[in-house]
Amino acid sequence: MMTEVKIEKLQKLDQETLERLIEIYMNAYEGMREYGGEGESYAKRYLRWCWSKAKDGFFVAKIGDEIVGFIVCDDDWYSKYEGETVGAIHEFAVDRRYQGHGIGRKLMEKCLEYLKGKRIELWVGEKNERAKRFYEEYGFREAGKHGIWVRMVKPAEKVISADEK
Repeated sequence: MMTEVKIEKLQKLDQETLERLIEIYMNAYEGMREYGGEGESYAKRYLRWCWSKAKDGFFVAKIGDEIVGFIVCDDDWYSKYEGETVGAIHEFAVDRRYQGHGIGRKLMEKCLEYLKGKRIELWVGEKNERAKRFYEEYGFREAGKHGIWVRMVKPAEKVISADEK
């Protein structure tokens, strides 16, 4: 049985944290290199971009003090496909050694809570069947393709206000 997993908002992106996130990112795309960009320098730039774009929605999963996964949720993303501002999941990765223990679910639930009431889009590698099935379980549906990427969208859930209950 695994020790308790905590989901928390990343407070700062220091060198040590960035290195750990790069490690998780590289390791999560093992065997699917075409989706992971051009290696570590790309990962470093990309993760810094994620941090600059979506600080408030950058959540990490921790076991003790170790980060074992992360999700980047943007509540202010202009989608040229939707023609409006939507929620977006820019990146989502769990260390391979910790996959299959519900960590991804906890991260996704935190993200959906953060993006509540918004239409959400994400891109997933076309051959990444496991991830596509996972997203489908949460109500995401394929909405288009671009090269090796599939765009998936989850419609906005109506947020019921107190006076409607």
